[in-house]
Amino acid sequence: MIKVHLLIRGRIGDGWVDVDEKLKLPAGTTLRGLLAVTDDRHLPLRAALEHSPHLAHTLMLNGERTPIDDHGDRVLADGDQIYLLAPLAGG
Repeated sequence: MIKVHLLIRGRIGDGWVDVDEKLKLPAGTTLRGLLAVTDDRHLPLRAALEHSPHLAHTLMLNGERTPIDDHGDRVLADGDQIYLLAPLAGG
């Protein structure tokens, strides 16, 4: 088992999302596999990516932009940090 930190925060779709969870995952879980895990645990990662498509390109893994479409097969490691932060204001 590995443990990763998932943070989803900001206005996504019509509401505010605030998730700050440490998740235990089977070793070998990929970034795409994380979607299935968060679905099972009723965490809104997939919904956030689908309802706010611009966020799909801003998903961060350990401080690096890591869109699931391009990096879905990347295997997560113990201590990884996955952040999805919606902008608070336009510019």
